[in-house]
Amino acid sequence: MNGQAYYELYRQSSIGMALTDTLDDLITDRRIEPQLAIKILANFDRSITEILAERVKAKLQFKGHLHTYRFCDEVWTFLIENVTFKMENAQAVPADKVKIVSCSSKKPGET
Repeated sequence: MNGQAYYELYRQSSIGMALTDTLDDLITDRRIEPQLAIKILANFDRSITEILAERVKAKLQFKGHLHTYRFCDEVWTFLIENVTFKMENAQAVPADKVKIVSCSSKKPGET
């Protein structure tokens, strides 16, 4: 790896939580050192960011009531209520509350 930092927000996804739980179990069982787990998580941060940027091309639209928004440390956070998502195939999916976190798509170090 090249030492660049990536956002850690995907660690809170279901796959990120599963990875974290597995690494915790391996550390507890003394099968890996904590330093290795840190390297694995850093690799996960880089890999998931790159793969999602390269391979996910689906689009959707959403409509709802903006409850709260904030911009801090170059990260936007939106809390939206009574949301309806409309997929490319016109399928509508409702949700009571949604939190959207938006970060720069540029790789660390890019200008």
